[in-house]
Amino acid sequence: MIVLNDSFKVKLEYKTYVTIGSFDGLHKGHLSLIDKAIELSRKNNIKSMVNTFKEHPLNTINKDIAPKIIMDNETKIQILEDYGLDILNLCNFNDVMKMLPEDYVVNMLKSYNIKGIITGFNHKFGYKNQGDVNLLKKLSEKYGFELYIVEPIKVNGEIVSSTSIRKYITNGEIIKANEMLLRPYSLKGTVIHGREVGRTLGFPTANLKYDNNFVVPAVGVYYTIVEYNNKKYKAITDIGYAPTVRNSDFSIESYMLNFNENIYEKSIKVNFIEKIRDEVKFNNLEELRNQLEKDKNFAKSKDLKNNFSKK
Repeated sequence: MIVLNDSFKVKLEYKTYVTIGSFDGLHKGHLSLIDKAIELSRKNNIKSMVNTFKEHPLNTINKDIAPKIIMDNETKIQILEDYGLDILNLCNFNDVMKMLPEDYVVNMLKSYNIKGIITGFNHKFGYKNQGDVNLLKKLSEKYGFELYIVEPIKVNGEIVSSTSIRKYITNGEIIKANEMLLRPYSLKGTVIHGREVGRTLGFPTANLKYDNNFVVPAVGVYYTIVEYNNKKYKAITDIGYAPTVRNSDFSIESYMLNFNENIYEKSIKVNFIEKIRDEVKFNNLEELRNQLEKDKNFAKSKDLKNNFSKK
């Protein structure tokens, strides 16, 4: 897959089917657009392309109201490459934010040699989001490109959207969020030193230093799968304040099953699979240890596979 960081300066020689949108967290709604672009490109022996932004547009317009991140660009690139996309363009929104809708489309047509555009039913584009699918229909007739408007994808009767996914994650409803995503929701970071109380209980944890621009699940204890050094480990992850042993700093700490390595300053990825329980303040450390054993048994009973299917 070719990855571009282009704002209409590249001129592609080959024809393309291009899907457009913010794609701020790849989910099943986005997949329906990508599938259509790949299907059409293979049928017509040309290239499939996603044209999106390097960052969410609101990070440029007003960072104070920008939504929390669901997925970083590195993960997007990996997923789209796995799906067989030919070209991904991560445009700098600042370069195009003042373009009128028609100018934006014309620039795309000229730069990316577009045979057809695929987009969602509610897509807005151009200066102050003045463009919509009705304008795209008029422009497709004016400039002679194919246009495909994809209807919304629903999961359990609800339209799949990044807004819904953020809501479910922040509420701790990880299963519902993951049903809409293409991969389990995850946080990456570096393992740092904590108070190491878990070690004294027989449950040493990896304390995650993470990017707080990402959505953080609700306080609680989760069944997770931690990726380290290209391997996956079942884990229980506590998000919150560990009130039994302290009641101060917020942290994200993972106890990895069948793991006994020093990974301070190493990078890990925590994939959230489901919430086990709320965070509780126990009367003593023995009660906490007993509960952690139950959490561990819950994690042990789970199948490590079947959480990372491509579709």
